[in-house]
Amino acid sequence: MKKREEIEKKLELNLCPIRTVLAQIGDKWSLLVILQLRAGGQRFSQLQRAIPDISQRMLTQTLRKLERDGLVSRKVTPSTPPRVDYAITTLGQSLFEPIGAMAQWAIDKQPDILKARDQFDRQH
Repeated sequence: MKKREEIEKKLELNLCPIRTVLAQIGDKWSLLVILQLRAGGQRFSQLQRAIPDISQRMLTQTLRKLERDGLVSRKVTPSTPPRVDYAITTLGQSLFEPIGAMAQWAIDKQPDILKARDQFDRQH
């Protein structure tokens, strides 16, 4: 992680909000995790069941990244085994409106996109 951060800083990539912010939340899993936490705090196992095609390792990495960015909070309750709950922070909640708009766009435009893909595939 340190090496990548050093390279980004040297190339001044850390100054670009699109690269540093949108690339972080626009990956394959982050939006799904954020949307899942929209309903309220959840334990790791609940998230894993709700997103069945995510591996344990990838869910862990995604949650750590979202926590690092201040979008998700992590609370550990001492017990055996330890109870770990994840929740959306106020900063994370500010994503709900733009994510909701993107999700609605995807729902509305999916037929058009599938039609375009079919046409492209027939031509190529």
